[in-house]
Amino acid sequence: MTVIVLTNCPAGLRGFLMRWLLEISAGVFIGNPSARIRDLLWEEVQQYAGQGRALLAHTTNNEQGFTFRTHDHNWHPLDHEGVTLIRRPHPNADAPSPPTTPQRGWSKASKRRRFGRT
Repeated sequence: MTVIVLTNCPAGLRGFLMRWLLEISAGVFIGNPSARIRDLLWEEVQQYAGQGRALLAHTTNNEQGFTFRTHDHNWHPLDHEGVTLIRRPHPNADAPSPPTTPQRGWSKASKRRRFGRT
C-alpha cells in the first residue's frame, strides 16, 4: 500500500499521479504500485513539487509495518532505536529566549515586598 499526500503542488503533478494512483481526497493519493514504480513516482514528485510539500508512506517489513519519506516538510522523520518518529519544530523556535534575570512584576511576593508584609 502506498499513500502520497501533496500540499500546494502544481496541478500537473496531481494529474501525473492519477495515472498510477487513486486520488481519494484533494492531494491524497493511494494505491499499490510495485516498489520500483513507487520509487520512480517519488522521484517525479520531488522534482516537480515546486514550492509544495509532499509525504510518501508505504508498507514495508519492519517493526512498524510502514515507512515514510518527506519533501520540503517542517516535520522530519527521526530514527530512534529502529522506530521512525516525527520531529516537529518547536513552535517558539524563532522567539527570543526568556530573560535570565527574573523581572519584578505583580506576583504575590512582589506585592508583599512593596507593602512591607512578610
